[in-house]
This record gives sequence, structure tokens and C-alpha cells, in this order.
Amino acid sequence: MKSTIEKSDADLKNDILSELKFEPNVRSTDIGVLVNHGTVTLNGFATSYSEKWDAVRATKRVAGVTALADDIQVKLLDGYCRNDGDIAAAAANQIRWSATVPADAVQTTVRDGWITLEGEVEWWYQKNDAEKAVEDVMGVKGVSNQIVIKPKLSADKIDADIKSAFERNALLDAGKITVETSGNKVTLTGKVRNYAEKEEAERVAWAAPGVYSVDNQITVKWAWLE
Repeated sequence: MKSTIEKSDADLKNDILSELKFEPNVRSTDIGVLVNHGTVTLNGFATSYSEKWDAVRATKRVAGVTALADDIQVKLLDGYCRNDGDIAAAAANQIRWSATVPADAVQTTVRDGWITLEGEVEWWYQKNDAEKAVEDVMGVKGVSNQIVIKPKLSADKIDADIKSAFERNALLDAGKITVETSGNKVTLTGKVRNYAEKEEAERVAWAAPGVYSVDNQITVKWAWLE
């Protein structure tokens, strides 16, 4: 009879450290990793906001991560600091040049290197692309994405559309995820094998026409069989 064995915290930490070393944009020697029953805390320093998020994304890819706390601080190298006015101007230009973010839909505010994005868009991918557009701006220490999604399409088929998308998705086991809708709001529950699947389920739900809120309550339960 097969028994289920979970990855130990020590093994998980080693896997995360290896993945951080494998990520070319991350200086793994500056990042600390703490693991407690699958919950991972990243601390230490990154030299840019994009490096910080590359470290977070790399960690989410590792099997066994069930939750993640990001305590990495951005510590800019000499010569990479910019004043808030310059950062705001560069960020606004990046959004303006984006092919997917509607013109004049997003407003940018910068304080102490932190960018706040506000405004209204119709689709989740537009909100996401606005944030991606400013991640690599020199001098950025963080991004707060407060853009509101207000779809023009009706919510009549949200439930069916999301379930169909889950069934088509090669990365997801649709039978393990439950979709509940209330108007334009979506709640996801169930269990998946890794953090990447949890994020993929949320991405798919956001992509459905008419969605303006996704509450991702999916739990991660990773194990292998012996």
C-alpha cells in the first residue's frame, strides 16, 4: 500500500535556495529563507523591485510551498536612486506606451520610491499589465496596484466560462476546484498540488468576461507517493 510523504521543511528550504541560485536576476546570497510546515518567509535585500519579485516568483514555483510571506526589502545600489518626480514620469511613460492598457485609464503617484497605481479598467489583464509596465523602472522600491476592474459585460455566464476554462487548462485538475459566483464576484475553493496551480486558477478566473473580484481560498496540499 502506498503512503503519502510530505516534503520536510529542510528539503523545501534547500529546494528554494537552489531555485533562487538558478534564477539569473536574483543574488541568492542576499536572500534569507525560513520554512515552517510549508509556509515560507523570504527576507534580506534585493537591489531592485524586479529582482525582489523574481525571487518571489521563483519561490512560488517550488513544489511544497503552501504559503509565502515576502519580507524582502529593496536596497538600491549607488547610482540607481532617483527622485519621485523622475520615477513618476518614467512610470507614466511606460504605461502610456503599453499596447494593452487603455489611454488615460491609470493614474500614477510616487512617494519615497513606492508607486501607487489608481484608475479603472475593464479587464484584469489590463490591471496586471499596468503593474508589469512599471516594475522595471529604475529607482522603484515597490508597487501598490489599486486599479479597479469594472467590466462592461454581463455576469450571466461567469460560472460556466470559468469551469470550461479550467477543464481546458493543462496545468489544472478541474475536478479539485470549486467555483462559486455571486454577480461579478468569484470565490474559488478546493485543493491543488502547488502554489503555481493556485495562482494559475486565479489567473484563469480573472480572465473570464465580467469578473471584477476573485476570492482565492484554494489550499495547497503537496505530497508525493512512496
